[in-house]
Amino acid sequence: MVKPKNPHTRFERARIIGARALQIGMGAPLNAPEDVLREAFKEELVSLYGLEEASVRFVLDPLKIAMYEYDNELIPIDTDPHDE
Repeated sequence: MVKPKNPHTRFERARIIGARALQIGMGAPLNAPEDVLREAFKEELVSLYGLEEASVRFVLDPLKIAMYEYDNELIPIDTDPHDE
């Protein structure tokens, strides 16, 4: 996703993140490398699995991955400006 011409409304943001989370949940490839996601969610992984296992475990929540991708402009989805 390139930076949108206009900021997304909260509804557009929710729709983009929801659509991407559904894609991830259905097995679509991720737009962020696994090691980057592991680092971004390190505290959560450590609290769930412990320090040693956190480096080999992976974030499984599609919604969290989709939100990370949206916040880092990694989602190739945008809204149509003619929908207004």
